Amino acid sequence: MKKICYVATIPAVVHSFLRVHIQAAAEKYDVTVICNETDKYLLEGLNAHIIFLPITRNPSLWNDMMILFRLFSLFRREKFDIVHSIMPKTGILSMLGAWLARIPVRIHTFTGQVWVTKYGIKRFLLKWFDTLIGNFATCVFIDSPSQRDFLVNENVLSKEKTTVIGAGSICGVDTQRFVPNAHIREKIRNELEIAHDSKVILYVGRLNRDKGILDLATAFEIIANNCPRAVLLLVGTEEDVSFNQIQEICRPHTGHLHYIPFSSTPEHYMAAADIFCLPSYREGFGMTIIEAAACEIPTVASCIYGITDAVDDGTTGVLFTAGDTASLTQVLLRLINNQDLCREMGKASRKRALELFESQLITKEMLSAYEMFLK
Repeated sequence: MKKICYVATIPAVVHSFLRVHIQAAAEKYDVTVICNETDKYLLEGLNAHIIFLPITRNPSLWNDMMILFRLFSLFRREKFDIVHSIMPKTGILSMLGAWLARIPVRIHTFTGQVWVTKYGIKRFLLKWFDTLIGNFATCVFIDSPSQRDFLVNENVLSKEKTTVIGAGSICGVDTQRFVPNAHIREKIRNELEIAHDSKVILYVGRLNRDKGILDLATAFEIIANNCPRAVLLLVGTEEDVSFNQIQEICRPHTGHLHYIPFSSTPEHYMAAADIFCLPSYREGFGMTIIEAAACEIPTVASCIYGITDAVDDGTTGVLFTAGDTASLTQVLLRLINNQDLCREMGKASRKRALELFESQLITKEMLSAYEMFLK
């Protein structure tokens, strides 16, 4: 049996993005997953060998060198047929380690570029690391066509080495898990004491400046002044933005804010929402957009590469210029005040998610790519 090794930074990545794909791969291959131990309970029941290494997201020269050596040793000992990495840190360490160990098929999945919003030497170095990942990999998966075009135009990757699986996304959306659910909608709203007729704007993701979370807070402060039924629901861990900062921006409407630091069931909050919002400055694809779409929730999002593949502008949601808070405010108010338009876009969203991004479809194409590379 051929052997595949997946390398991710944290179990949450495996749980959120790769679990369905790994379970399917395990039916044909001997699967190993390497990641750190944070929230390792998320890997319970996964049909794979689990190896924990202290891989951190932030740079740490000594620790990163030790991880590289341990990955190289593991790859050489286990003689995997495929090593597949995701996330920038694991990408550079895994692709280099697999190249040194002479693993025949080395795949990295790009899900967005940190350096897009950086300047100077920091941008140069981060971009160079992405170029190195592409050089050490035998093939690169990219989770959206527009991101592929961007990376090729920036001379980070050669077009011949890149593959977009299906219409995009890292592994599609589980349309049996992410569904409209009236019972869950009522349950979540009751738990959070959100009125039945409130209009809930949902954000799911890290509280991070690059995600445009401060723009959303600024827009919501204006929205709450004009629409007392509006509610902003945030689900995700604090990063370089705290929930307290958002509360300060939204005063005196903090009673309209709800914050969930972490959830392993984001689909419950999507079922409870009316509009999904992702005002990001950089994004590889926007997995949460198609998850919300599968729950029949339209999206308001910034018009940047990656997101333009996840949202059919004017049909499944509305795109606005990234950083334009006035436009963001206007679009959100338009949808809040037009329930019929929201409902129409929501139905179109789920239909598109089923047709283009169903996880079984994406997984089937990814496994076919594995077979092709192994031959």
